[in-house]
Amino acid sequence: MSLHSRLQQRAAEGRPIRVGLIGAGKFGAMYLAQIPRTPGVQLVAIADLSPDAARVNLERVGWQRERAAAASVHEALKLGTTWITDDWQAVTREPSIDIVVECTGNPIAAVDHCLDAFAHGKHVVNVTVEADAFCGPLLARKAQQAGVVYSLAFGDQPALICDLVDWARTCGFPVVAAGRGHKWLPHFTESTPETVWGNYGLTPEQAKRGGLNPKMFNSFLDGSKPSIESSAVANATGLTVPSDGLLYPPASVEDIPFVTRPKSEGGVLERKGMVEVISSLEADGRKIPYDIRMGVWVTVEAETDYIRNCFEEYNAHTDPSGRYFTLYKRWHLIGLEVGMSVASVALRGEPTGVATCWNADVVATAKRDLAAGEMLDGEGGYTVWGKLLPADRSLRLGGLPLGLAHNVRLARPVKKGQSLSWADVAIDTTTAAYKVRSEMEALFAPQAPVRAQTQAQAA
Repeated sequence: MSLHSRLQQRAAEGRPIRVGLIGAGKFGAMYLAQIPRTPGVQLVAIADLSPDAARVNLERVGWQRERAAAASVHEALKLGTTWITDDWQAVTREPSIDIVVECTGNPIAAVDHCLDAFAHGKHVVNVTVEADAFCGPLLARKAQQAGVVYSLAFGDQPALICDLVDWARTCGFPVVAAGRGHKWLPHFTESTPETVWGNYGLTPEQAKRGGLNPKMFNSFLDGSKPSIESSAVANATGLTVPSDGLLYPPASVEDIPFVTRPKSEGGVLERKGMVEVISSLEADGRKIPYDIRMGVWVTVEAETDYIRNCFEEYNAHTDPSGRYFTLYKRWHLIGLEVGMSVASVALRGEPTGVATCWNADVVATAKRDLAAGEMLDGEGGYTVWGKLLPADRSLRLGGLPLGLAHNVRLARPVKKGQSLSWADVAIDTTTAAYKVRSEMEALFAPQAPVRAQTQAQAA
């Protein structure tokens, strides 16, 4: 039975999937826009630091006021409406809620929210992929131990890429490469919230109209978000990552199977089975026609002459050898698609992407020369951007994960372009996020020569 049919059945039986949302910003608002149009789902509660801002977003997406006028969670359950609160634990600990959608964008807070939800028997759809990038493998393990499902969010590119990889492998194709698109030039690593809109391709007026956060969107532009999402994909699929960061080869959709081949065969890959991001700009800044900027793709290999002949007979666009073929989705709809994850987790007990290994890490890297005593401002800010590295290399460097590089003071100067280590900062070792990261390092890489906590204390 299809997911939609099962949702209709739940609606007919009066047994909706009961959802709690933490964070009603832009991504959360997009999901909110779809809930009234989805059968068999009730949003029981929204937790947001600013309930008034959450109400504004509800009005923006078309909710009628009475739909979110419940004075308590009990009233929401009784009337089939939604309760709004600033207490996130009221969501993670509410017995009636089946699934928590974590949508804050704050990786340190997201870890707290996920862990508390697991402890209280809640499945979690984690939109805050920044948290998954630095401790997703352990979050997945803790969810499994608690008997619940932890999942990446459909609509966000990592889950869509995981879906394409699963399609390829289920059909019997070896995955040569998979990833997303991006508007990229090397100097974008220096971008700040002040320069983001011009580089991104939006006017300040468009950004204001959409309620867009310049720091968040700058994290896309400066390479942090592509690294974060590629890390989540690598850890969920077992694909490997480039040894010194993403390459961003420029390519049109038609050229993807040409460039996502091993170097030995004329492509850019160090080896088969990797993640990569395709740029929508040529090196000189010219826009590539028919680009994959907002989409996702997977390149597969035909291992026999028969399969290569099938590619040719059905007019599949391949590289010149006829061996490599790319399937793609040119667009993703972000929060408008989260309902796929909610339904899959609740009705099938299946995540739409979840970490199965620790292949990749995202290390905070200096945007400019940084002085001792400066405060790092994290993803999308003025001080650091996130560089994708193999997890074992990050461990050898003692790399500081980007997700923990917010409101952290530098203990010593760092040069522009240098990846930061634990020893470079005075980290707060009391947060659940830090403890989970340390536990993950010890669990997944017990051979690591330097422990994060030892370095932090030395600083």
